[in-house]
Amino acid sequence: MADQFEVLILNNVSQNGLKRLGDRFACGKEVAKPDAILLRSADLHKVEIARSVLAIGRAGSGTNNIPVGEMTKRGVPVFNAPGANANAVKELVLAGMLLAARNIGGAMRFVSALDPKDPEMEKKVEDGKKTFAGYEISGHTLGVVGLGKIGCLVADAAIKLGMHVVGYDPEITVDAAWSLPSQVRRANSLGEVLKSCNFITLHVPLVDATRKMINAASIEQMKHGAVLLNFSREGVVDEDAVLKALEAKKLGCYVCDFPSPHVNAHPHVVALPHLGASTREAEENCAIMVADQVRDYLLDGNIVNSVNFPNVVMPRESTYRLAIANANVPNMVGQISTAMAEAKLNIHNMMNKSKKDLAYTLVDVDSKVPKKVIDQIARIEGVLAVRYLPMPEDR
Repeated sequence: MADQFEVLILNNVSQNGLKRLGDRFACGKEVAKPDAILLRSADLHKVEIARSVLAIGRAGSGTNNIPVGEMTKRGVPVFNAPGANANAVKELVLAGMLLAARNIGGAMRFVSALDPKDPEMEKKVEDGKKTFAGYEISGHTLGVVGLGKIGCLVADAAIKLGMHVVGYDPEITVDAAWSLPSQVRRANSLGEVLKSCNFITLHVPLVDATRKMINAASIEQMKHGAVLLNFSREGVVDEDAVLKALEAKKLGCYVCDFPSPHVNAHPHVVALPHLGASTREAEENCAIMVADQVRDYLLDGNIVNSVNFPNVVMPRESTYRLAIANANVPNMVGQISTAMAEAKLNIHNMMNKSKKDLAYTLVDVDSKVPKKVIDQIARIEGVLAVRYLPMPEDR
């Protein structure tokens, strides 16, 4: 176990978050052999990640910029900060609905094009405003696709603004179900949402099942003039299909946080420059959450909010601890226990959990663990990584 951990910082990560790491962590933007990497949007697919890296923390929710599969094979957990930016995204979704309903973008462009020195300016304003007449969102129906933290907050805020809300999420968690307002009507399919809503907002991860989930066929099911909001990921929407639907007036407006050559400057598209989590509060919340998680993992082996490891939190009941990542195959715990028993090490407490093809074990023992035992466990077929985590005074 290192006396001090070296942390490579990519992007501008909130200093208030970095302070949470404490005195045993040294942070820098030029670190040759980092123990951990903290980042926001930097693309790790394009760089070689040092073999010294034990953990990666993304100060945000999405991890598409991190080679998660490769890190899993190396026994390296990838942490994120789900929900830390949820309020920021919620507020932007509400702004997006209002921008679309009241034609605010077009109205602002109209006003900015007026000559302030024109004596006819006031008359032109009065004549032109009719073009931008909109409607109120109260009384309309919002469809929320994806009922995680953001989706639940959006649903709650929309209800308070007088909207009806229909929600759909085939994989809703127990926690999300509890936090979902009772007024939300749960749909049984995506099609049910598309057919019944005036506004549809997407809050799903980009995975194979959601890639281009909004396409020509799904748009055809929507109400005429519906507003589509995408503050999720660019790839969940087929932009070509959206543009055709806008030209045919099947869609009234497309609001997104992902400008692209396809949609940029289209009169019925409101494209924002990735503003979803761009608030001081969200950036700080994300940095604090992920810094806490990385610190807890490096010091005590606990795992919370990892996209590739199971959640494993075990309070210390002994000074000596082993953390083991391995393939999720039979008899791994048995082999680990046998290696310790043969070395006459008494297991004080143990926790083992799995996530898909990977398993993770924390073991507290009553005495120091010799290096030869650690090496023996590391040689077990299927073991990906072994870390020895004695308390500082007993290293």
